[in-house]
Amino acid sequence: MIVIAGTVRIDVARRDEALALAQWISDASETEPGCLGYRIYADLADPATLFIFEQWTDEAALQAHFETEHLRQFQARLPEFVVGPMSIERFDVLRRERL
Repeated sequence: MIVIAGTVRIDVARRDEALALAQWISDASETEPGCLGYRIYADLADPATLFIFEQWTDEAALQAHFETEHLRQFQARLPEFVVGPMSIERFDVLRRERL
């Protein structure tokens, strides 16, 4: 499994638009084969911070996601809302268990 996790700072004045875009990409991505989860969360303490959390079955699923039209559209619009550097990391998970 591959996990993508990140933090994005957005323009608070355009927060509602940014959240609508986040919901749109989440909904579109979760229909893709190999997507185990695609969520964007709002920070309860800081309205300018969003957290990205994606889960993919494997490299092929992630690479297919990178080629989708909805991701291209999302990436084209995202700079309208971002006001600082983004921090996005990839994790290759070897084992998963419930706590």
